[in-house]
Formats: sequence, structure tokens, C-alpha cells
Amino acid sequence: MAVTQTFAGQPAAPDVPVRTITTADLKGVLREGYRDFLDKRGDLIVVGLIYPIIGFVAAALALGGDLIPLFFPIAAGIGLLGPVAALGFYELARRREAGLDASWRHFLDVTKRPSWDSIMAVTGILLLIFFAWLATAWILYAAFIDAPPQSVSYFIERLLITEGGWMLIVVGNIAGIAFAALVLTLSVVSLPMLVDCDVGARTAIATSVRAVKANKGVMLLWGIIVAALLVLGSIPAFVGLAFVLPWLGYATWHLYTRLVDRSALPKHPT
Repeated sequence: MAVTQTFAGQPAAPDVPVRTITTADLKGVLREGYRDFLDKRGDLIVVGLIYPIIGFVAAALALGGDLIPLFFPIAAGIGLLGPVAALGFYELARRREAGLDASWRHFLDVTKRPSWDSIMAVTGILLLIFFAWLATAWILYAAFIDAPPQSVSYFIERLLITEGGWMLIVVGNIAGIAFAALVLTLSVVSLPMLVDCDVGARTAIATSVRAVKANKGVMLLWGIIVAALLVLGSIPAFVGLAFVLPWLGYATWHLYTRLVDRSALPKHPT
């Protein structure tokens, strides 16, 4: 309801100029993100541990009885909420760029930004996508295996040695890629933009979609890089995300600054 009201009360999204970038820009944003991480390394490692904790809780919930089939979808789908978990890092990057104190105590200052309502609206959309992914994963499990999981070992056995299990893996991965592409398209520019300036959710999302359309090949490569780093960070037991999430958060901020002509955006006090 809140998401609907937020969008309903906004005017049509104006066109914010977007730029085309190259693969060299991706290398640049990864370097800049890593440099930012090292600058505040101790603080960011502590904050980054929040994300592994979320992963552990989700995994524990999925391992209970009939929910075992949702273990892998939840573990994979956590990446769909990565842009939301990175909001604090966008704020730290913004403050660092502006020459302000960017220590970890400012991580939650994102809640004080003028566009906070719009940030929550986009967050609501990403949450809906995450739950839609879980529902899709459950439907696919029922379609290809349709057997109550008696144990974790029984579930893995059915997944790996049956035709239905292999079909579930193939179709599930295709569906997962589609959901990930949707989240990337909607959020790669919109959330950093909303942290950066006072615009509406419709404007931010429309700009994100246009930026991705203008850079299809480069953004496809960026999505692959993000997915690979999240997978590596999740092994073992999500611990590596304490490094990967802050790095990607900072890098995404720098990607936003290269994709969008910020001179056309409204300014407000930092």
C-alpha cells in the first residue's frame, strides 16, 4: 500500500541524461570501490558482517522440514536484496565524495536523506521481487520433483540423480537469471540516485532502466561480475560477503556516477 501511494503521488518521470560507458569503466569502478573499502577497511568489515548474519538466519529457516527445498533459492536470492543491504555504503561513498566524515557511524544516516520515502518504495519493490522468486522456486520444485523432502540428504539426492532434479536445476537457474536481471535493471542506478539527491522513485527507476538499455552489453558484464563475486563471497557460509558487499556497494556508487549526468539532478544540502 505504501509503495502504491508513493508512486501514485508522483508526477511523470522527467528524462535524466544517462551516459554510455565501456568495460574500462567497469574496471575503474571496481578499483575505486576497492580503494574506498581499504580506506575504511576495519569499519566496513564490521558492518559487512550484517549481511552474512542475514544469510545464516535465512538458511536456518529454510532447513526446517518442508521448507528444505527453499534453502538454495533463499541462499541465491539473497543477492536480490544486495542493493538494499548496500544502501549504507552508498551513503558512506556519498559522504566521502563530499569530503564529509564517512566513518561507520554514518552507515544509517541514509534514513535521513530527503528521498527516504522513495528509497523505501524501491526497497518494497525489491522485496516483492524476492518473494516472487521464492514462490517461483517453490512452484518449480512442485512441478519437477513433487515429493516431500524427508531430509536434506534425501532432497540433494533427488536433486542430483533424477531427471526432474536436473530439470529443476536448469529451469531454476534460468528463472534466477531473469529475476537477477530485473533487479539489476531497476536498482543499479535508482538506489544510489535516491541516496544522492531528492528525486522520486519513478524518476530514479526510469533513469536506471534507460541507463541499462543504453549500455546493454556492459551492464550484462557487470551483472556477471556481481553474480560471480556474490557466489565467491557466499563460500563458505556467506563469510566472504563481509568483504564483497562493501566493495560492490562502493563500486556501484562509482558506476552510478559514470552512468548518470548528475549536473541535471536537483541539489540539496549534504
